[in-house]
Amino acid sequence: MDNPTPKTEFYVSFRDAFPLVEMPKRLTVLEAVTFKEKGNQLLAQSSLPKQVFLDFNLTEFMDSSGIGALVYLHRVALEKNVELSLLNIKPPVRAVLSMTQLDQVFKIIDPNPNQAISPVTELSQVPQTHPSVNSLIKRLLDIVGSLVGLGITGVLFVPIAISIKKDSPGPIFFNQERCGWLGKKFQIIKFRSMCNDAETLKSAIPNEVSGAFFKNKEDPRITKVGKFLRKTSLDELPQFWNVLKGDMSLVGTRPPTPDEVEQYEVPEWQRLNVKPGMTGEWQVYGRSKVRSFEDVIQLDLRYQEKWSLWYDIELILKTILVIFRKNSGAV
Repeated sequence: MDNPTPKTEFYVSFRDAFPLVEMPKRLTVLEAVTFKEKGNQLLAQSSLPKQVFLDFNLTEFMDSSGIGALVYLHRVALEKNVELSLLNIKPPVRAVLSMTQLDQVFKIIDPNPNQAISPVTELSQVPQTHPSVNSLIKRLLDIVGSLVGLGITGVLFVPIAISIKKDSPGPIFFNQERCGWLGKKFQIIKFRSMCNDAETLKSAIPNEVSGAFFKNKEDPRITKVGKFLRKTSLDELPQFWNVLKGDMSLVGTRPPTPDEVEQYEVPEWQRLNVKPGMTGEWQVYGRSKVRSFEDVIQLDLRYQEKWSLWYDIELILKTILVIFRKNSGAV
């Protein structure tokens, strides 16, 4: 029998009488789970320190699971009036914190506060959490596909816009904050398929699925035109703009909302190691049948394992078949 991977030790010393946790060279899912446990131990003491230092002097790689553990412990520390301070941040970790705007959340003690990093340089320093993220051919496929998609959107815009406005009062487009690669927030854009006050009414609608996402097959907020747009996936056409901008990809994982991500356990953050997509395993093999967040996680992680450019093309072709198959639309 193979020996299990040993846990990473998070050694604790003291700085100015406050606990200082030594972070490991890599902060991925295995280390992040242990880090969360160690943080919980520190923050569960009867006599809490006013400050806890996290020393990133050794850390050269951090993925979405590491971010998830940091976000979780920051939330717990806030509840207990303990300040988390980050020390000795190396460029790869700094780039992740900056991209996700967590550098504005944590107190970072920087020995070189005046050393500015350009956005282009910063982006190039973000660790490669998955091969698809740095694939130039995949990005080229996204650009070409999004331009074609936006062309189709332009042709269909007028009839869709008129139908939406005639069916219910409100804007043509629906914008919503979503979480992308590594949890970076962006505004997703769709054709509006619900009533104008849908977000306000959401709390009154029963959730028919379990876990950290929302779905209701007979959601009363969906308009008559909206049902058609969802059934044919026409409501998603404006997302080609998100793909062109680089916030999304043609193929990836389902883009979650921030309130969904807040419910994630550390291992579930792994699904954010790739860019979200307009389609993917969840859309092709799950579609309206998925009723558990665990199923979504399995499909998203399976995509990461099986990813290749040819597999992206396969999923795109299967998505087209799913859209035109009777009763296959999203609900």
